[in-house]
Amino acid sequence: MIRTQVSLSEAEYSAAKREAARLGISLAELLRRSLRGVLPANGAQPWMRYAGMIESGDKAASQHIDDIVYGQKK
Repeated sequence: MIRTQVSLSEAEYSAAKREAARLGISLAELLRRSLRGVLPANGAQPWMRYAGMIESGDKAASQHIDDIVYGQKK
């Protein structure tokens, strides 16, 4: 890991600390996750940024992904 410093306003810092606590993670991990959310996973595949963004609530969603993405067949 590379250590770095980031300047935040008091409001940003407080909100970030609250969110990290709510998620049960450190502030550093919250910031890493947030940064990963705006950077493409692979520069050659910027569409991968959207992978995992949709939550269907269906634990078997991967078994019938077309129905979830395109709607139920009639």
